[in-house]
Amino acid sequence: MKKHPLEQWGSMVASKKGRLLALVFWVLLVVVLSFAWPQINSIKSESGKNLPESEMSQQAAAIIAEQFPNEAGTPLLLVWHRESGLTTDDFVAIQKVYGELKTKPLENQTLIPPYDKMPPQAFLASASDNGTTIVTPIFFEKGVATDSLRESLKALTKTMDKYNIQLDKDLVSDNLHVRYSGPVGIATDAVSLFSQADVKLLIATVLLVLVLLIIIYRSPLLAIIPLIVVVLAYGVISPTLGFLADNGLIDKDSQAVSIMTVLLFGAGTDYCLFLISKYREILFTIEDKTTAMKLAIKESGGAILMSALTVVIGLATLSLAHYGAFQRFAVPFSFGVLVMGIAALVVLPAILVMIGRVAFFPSIPRTEEMAHKKGKKQHKPTHKISHKIGRFVTHKPWIVIVVTLLLLGGLAAFVPRIQYTFDLLSSFPEDMPSREGFTLIEENFSPGELAPVQLIIDTEGIDINLQQQLTEISYIDSVADSQIGKKNTIQLYEVSLNVNPYAKESIAHIPELRAEVIKMLEAEGIKDADKHIWIGGETASQYDTQQLTVRDETVIMPTMIALIALLLFIYLRSITATVYLLATVIISYFGALGAGWLILHHIMGADAISGAIPLYAFVFLVALGEDYNIFMISEIWKKRRTVDHLTAIEEGVVRTGSVITSAGLILAGTFAVLATLPIQVLVQFGVVTAIGVLLDTFIVRPLLVPAITTVLGKYAFWPGALYKKDA
Repeated sequence: MKKHPLEQWGSMVASKKGRLLALVFWVLLVVVLSFAWPQINSIKSESGKNLPESEMSQQAAAIIAEQFPNEAGTPLLLVWHRESGLTTDDFVAIQKVYGELKTKPLENQTLIPPYDKMPPQAFLASASDNGTTIVTPIFFEKGVATDSLRESLKALTKTMDKYNIQLDKDLVSDNLHVRYSGPVGIATDAVSLFSQADVKLLIATVLLVLVLLIIIYRSPLLAIIPLIVVVLAYGVISPTLGFLADNGLIDKDSQAVSIMTVLLFGAGTDYCLFLISKYREILFTIEDKTTAMKLAIKESGGAILMSALTVVIGLATLSLAHYGAFQRFAVPFSFGVLVMGIAALVVLPAILVMIGRVAFFPSIPRTEEMAHKKGKKQHKPTHKISHKIGRFVTHKPWIVIVVTLLLLGGLAAFVPRIQYTFDLLSSFPEDMPSREGFTLIEENFSPGELAPVQLIIDTEGIDINLQQQLTEISYIDSVADSQIGKKNTIQLYEVSLNVNPYAKESIAHIPELRAEVIKMLEAEGIKDADKHIWIGGETASQYDTQQLTVRDETVIMPTMIALIALLLFIYLRSITATVYLLATVIISYFGALGAGWLILHHIMGADAISGAIPLYAFVFLVALGEDYNIFMISEIWKKRRTVDHLTAIEEGVVRTGSVITSAGLILAGTFAVLATLPIQVLVQFGVVTAIGVLLDTFIVRPLLVPAITTVLGKYAFWPGALYKKDA
């Protein structure tokens, strides 16, 4: 009789020669790749482009670069502030700083205004009306790596220290303070936050997983083994991604790398636990550890591969995004999980068989005969709670379905109330220099001055000046004189809004402004006026981001559902099961989003969540939630071949209950680690995904799915072979 492919694989990696070869091969692969290719974290972090060139804000930027060439470069805004009012000495100190910047320019510095030659009294005209704040720029070369800009700012800080100008003290103290803001300040702060996050995240994740594994399994070796497997998998993933990034095949995204670390430790440990659990179960009946591993891989390998493949394909759908940040997540995540799934079926079996039963010390699994010989007790798990749950869902399925759907539906009802933001600054801690600088500008000047809207029109030679008409628009604070481009029909107006240019209200004004200007141009006799206007600047970019995010959601979400549905059908051969397994994780996702908003808004005080959260959370929760469904449902399908329907469901719940609960707690815990970071978008993502994983672990998998399977009876298997089997 021909062996099952997974059984053949088990025979290979569990055999005496095979396990040694598997481990040596993987370790050598890690060593060779680590020496040959750079680690992903060693690649300099660049701000990858998020918006395609076809978007209006990017078209506007291209026209400005061509028609209004500006050699000044990218600005760093120095926001100077004294709570009691700036003094003559303060203006003198600012002059001294600029004098030093003139004689000893910073690296990559291109231009500075001649403040060192300006009489101190002349500064007063540029200060805020209340005399507490003034903003001055330093320009840097365009396209310089953010890491290089950080070095320049460190040198600038030394100059500030020389003149006792405060960068760290509380703004209310009676000193001259300065904050770095504007494009350069925001970019360097963002990179700084993520670089700090990487190390903290890695340490916190490893410690959490280690502690949870020790608590759950009470075995020090068993706690370390999954971590060793994850580290060996990461040893292949990191240099491979580093090679791809170094050769320009992918863009490194610090945020993606940070979350990938969490995913690998969470999902990787889960896959290890699925195999460890089955191996342990078989060791109670089979004495030979090699044979036990061969059977464990045969029985759980399919579910592990299917689970990993579901996550890989689910996360790979992010490559369909037009928004750059979503695209940059696709390769690291899908490749990372793929390698992790392979490591769980190559490295883990080899290590477990080499160590043998002692891996489970002190609760060593033994057959009855072995236990009798050694005069020991069998440490066979009783699964009392899982038995009770399995019995309850099979005997009271409708109660379970109604209660769980009411709970998940009730949480999902809060989703329409969620407020979204596309404001990058809102992701920063309130005491971050660039955010503090912007707050000072917002409080003391027109907030629109930080990032004016750039309105470009092509007049087609008609004598037009829209400055006065634009000023009369209610949400516009001021409009600078029009600038004429190289082509004299092109005009540029810099428009300052009277609200935060990053706020959702400002973003909503972009299409309104466009419509208003089109009317103005039509009134001046310009035909096809919509083709003669472009709006650029940060606010317009945020508007384009919002529109692209909506577009990406409408493409990626259904595509991911369709691909996972196809995988589920191929694996289970059941249309019915495919439909309800997908439906349960989707309602769980909406429940997690609603519950996440309740916590983030009402407990953590967030006014809005990042507009990227719904898509990120959907991709992760649907893919990872389906993981647990697959692992449990495959057990039910196997049991159904030999026992009746209700017994198969009850046994499926019992056999997978403890391992999925353990896996869910670890995965939720690793995502919850993100909530400890100072970056709001990661906090929000961590909270929502952790809640989603917990809902899947404790509501969907042990209660809702088996209850639906119970109610459907043989129709749960339709039209597969089990559908035709007698009840």
